[in-house]
Amino acid sequence: MKIRDIKATTVTVPLEAPLRHANGAHWGRFVRTIVEIITDEGLIGYGEMGGGGASAEDAIKGLKPYLVGHDPLQLEMLRWKIMNPVGSLYNNRYQIHAAIEFACMDLAGKKLGIRACDLLGGSVREEIPFATYLFYRYNSKKTGKGGEASPEEMVAHAKELTKVNGFKSHKLKGGVFHPDHDIEVFRALADAFLGSSFRLDPNSTWSVEEAIRVGKAIENINNDYFEDPTFGLEGMRRVRNFVKIPTATNTVVINFEQLASCIRTEAVDVILLDTTFWGGLRQAYKAGQVLETFQWGASIHSSGELGIQLATMLHLGAALPNLGFAADAHYHHLTDDIIKGGKFKYENGAIKLPKGPGLGVDLDYDKLKQYSELYKELGGYPYDRDPGRPDWVCIMPEKNYADPKVKKEF
Repeated sequence: MKIRDIKATTVTVPLEAPLRHANGAHWGRFVRTIVEIITDEGLIGYGEMGGGGASAEDAIKGLKPYLVGHDPLQLEMLRWKIMNPVGSLYNNRYQIHAAIEFACMDLAGKKLGIRACDLLGGSVREEIPFATYLFYRYNSKKTGKGGEASPEEMVAHAKELTKVNGFKSHKLKGGVFHPDHDIEVFRALADAFLGSSFRLDPNSTWSVEEAIRVGKAIENINNDYFEDPTFGLEGMRRVRNFVKIPTATNTVVINFEQLASCIRTEAVDVILLDTTFWGGLRQAYKAGQVLETFQWGASIHSSGELGIQLATMLHLGAALPNLGFAADAHYHHLTDDIIKGGKFKYENGAIKLPKGPGLGVDLDYDKLKQYSELYKELGGYPYDRDPGRPDWVCIMPEKNYADPKVKKEF
C-alpha cells in the first residue's frame, strides 16, 4: 500500500452561538481543514486540523513530495519525514503531521481491519466520558441561542446541556470577565450540581497572585483540577505551591521536552493531551505512557474539533489506561458535522468508541461541499479578537475585562 495523492479542503461549520474566551472568541463557527490521503489501492484515509484557507491547504499539499510512495503503515518513518526535530526548527509541522498521521492511521486500520486504537495496543474502555465545557456566549441571530453571562444564565445553560447529554463533570471557560465574576459563577454551578466535579480554565490570563487568590476562593469545591490559571511553567509551579487543587495545562506542556521539564520541576499536576498540539495520536499516547510511569495525571484536551478529530480523541481515550478525568470537547456546541450519519451522540455524559476500522468515521461529501462553500462565503475570523470589543487585545495578565451586563448579538 502506497500513498498516491493528498487533498485538503477548508470548511466552516456553525456553532449554536459564538463562544467567548479570555484570548478572543469563536465567532459563531469553527474553521477546520479536512485532509484526505488516497492510496494506490483506492483506500482513503481522513485527517483534520485547525484553521484553514489557502495557507493551510498549501501547507498540506506542499508535503506531497514527502508523502507520495510512502506506506501509511510506516508511522514512525512518517514522523521523521515530517517532524524531524532539526529539519522542523524553521518549519513547525506538528499540527500538519497530526492531520496526516490521523489519515495514515485511518488507512492502516482499514487495510488491516482493525481500529486506530488497536495500533496503540487496543482499548481499555469502550466509551469515553466528557465534561460540559461551558462558555460565556454571545447571542446568535440565526439560532436565537446564547447570551449567557450571569450565574443564573450559566447554571440554566449547564442544566440544559446536562439534561440532553448527561454530563457529570462541568468545566467553566473563565477569564472573560473579572475573576470575582468567575468565582461567583463557579460557586453557583457547584451549588446546582451536587455530586458532580468541576474545573475552571481562564486560558492563562491571570497573574500568579490573582490565580492564587481565585484558587483559594474555590478550594472547597469538588475540583478535578485548576486549568492554566496563569502562563508558563514557572508561573504554574508557583500557583501549585500555594493552592490545594491539582493544576492542569494544555498550553505549556505540549511536547516531550516540556513534559520532562514539568516532571523534573513538579510544575503542573495534570497534562491535558491534545492529538493535534502533540503532533498526532501516537505522540499523545506516548506522552500518556510517560505520565503513567511518573504517576502524573492525564486527560484529553479539545482544540475545537469536528468528527474526524473527535474520533482521534475517542481512540486516545480508549487506549489510555490512566485517563483519570472526563475529557473536554467543544463538540456539543456544533450544529452539524461533516461525517456520515451526523454528529456523534452523548449517552450519560460519554461517547462510545467507533467500531469500524481505522478511525471509524467516513466523510459525508455533500456536507463537505456544503461547508466548504460556506467557508468560501464567510472566510475565516481572528480567533484572538473579540467581535464585541473591536479595539480590545488580550494582554496577560489581563486587566481590561469585559462587562457581563453588556449583551451583543452576532
